[in-house]
Amino acid sequence: MKTALITGATSGIGEACTRALIDGGWRVIGTGRRAERLDAMTAEFGAERFHPCRFDVRDEAARDAALDALPEAFRQIDCLVNNAGLALGTGPAQTADLAGWKTMIDTNITALVSFTHKLLPALIESRGSIVNLSSVAASYPYPGGNVYAGSKAFVRQFSLALRSDLSGTGVRVTSIEPGMVETEFTVIRTGGDQSASDALYAGVDPLTPADIAEMVLWVVSRPARVNINAMEVMPVNQAFSPFQVYRGT
Repeated sequence: MKTALITGATSGIGEACTRALIDGGWRVIGTGRRAERLDAMTAEFGAERFHPCRFDVRDEAARDAALDALPEAFRQIDCLVNNAGLALGTGPAQTADLAGWKTMIDTNITALVSFTHKLLPALIESRGSIVNLSSVAASYPYPGGNVYAGSKAFVRQFSLALRSDLSGTGVRVTSIEPGMVETEFTVIRTGGDQSASDALYAGVDPLTPADIAEMVLWVVSRPARVNINAMEVMPVNQAFSPFQVYRGT
């Protein structure tokens, strides 16, 4: 039985990926900050299939302590799903909160890079897989995207660069790049405004976390000779915006 480590496993896409992989016959190490959710997932899936690790992905010391304490059955990691990430703020760069920018960089880039670096020796040994959650924002800018879009562009390019460096090791790397997926994402981005989230997704029929989890499971279930470099996906009702044009003087 193979083992996957999923960051940000307690909600949204991370929780759906945990469920999909366990249903697909995997063991899962799930990281998250909310103990009550991790406890509930352990109770649901059982300690033989799910191992909870409670820490913030930005806390490298806590991460290392959790990995050092993994039970024997979970020590061989075959897949890393770098899912943990967030957006903060919707305004233009000139009015943005610098602290929010730094939090996005620390979470979406620094923690992802650090986690990947930490697990690369184990993943090379197991000829495993790395799945990084990027976004269509990596390719298509929009007003207010600023640092969030930049961080996801980094994730996409880092994934492609890893493919180059890991050539010959058997390790597979994929960038998953979703459009609108209805999760807690917008609630967090807007500081807890559920109405803003409801308005954003109203009438769109957005993607679900389970849609993305199905793709992750499919990617890591391909034959060892197959690497999916990137997957970009949007709901049918989302498409590319026209170029932004300012007509003032």
